Amino acid sequence: MSFRKPRKSSHSVFSVRLHFVFVTHYRRKVITTPMLERLREMIWQVSRKLDCEVLEFSGEADHIHILLDFHPKNSISAVAGCLKSSTARTMKKDFPEQIKKFYWGKVAFWSNSYYVASAGGAPIEKLKEYIKNQDSPKD
Repeated sequence: MSFRKPRKSSHSVFSVRLHFVFVTHYRRKVITTPMLERLREMIWQVSRKLDCEVLEFSGEADHIHILLDFHPKNSISAVAGCLKSSTARTMKKDFPEQIKKFYWGKVAFWSNSYYVASAGGAPIEKLKEYIKNQDSPKD
C-alpha cells in the first residue's frame, strides 16, 4: 500500500484504514470470477456513498478482502452491514443460478460474522513511546 495523506472533514483530520474479510455462508465456494468482479464494483459503489475509499479488494471462492480508507462519521458495524447486505442482494439478483447451486430458500449469502482490523500507521510500541515522551505542562 502506498502512502496516502490523511483526509479532512470540517472538524477533523483522519487516517483510518480497516481490513475487512467477509466469508460466504457455510464457507461454501460459491464466488466465481464474474461474481468477484461484480462484488468489486458493488464494494466501490457502496463505499463511495459512505464517504469511504477502497484501497484494495480481492477474494477467493469463499471469502473477500477489502482494505478501506474509513470515514469516522460511520460506525464499523454499519459499514460492514451496508457492504454485506447490498452485495448479498446483488449476488442473488445477478447470479441466481449460481447461488441456487449452494443456497436454498432464505439462506444468507454471507456468514453472520465478519473480520475487521485496523491497518497501517505506526506500530503500537512506537505510538506508546511517542505519547509517553510528550512534554509535561510547565507550571
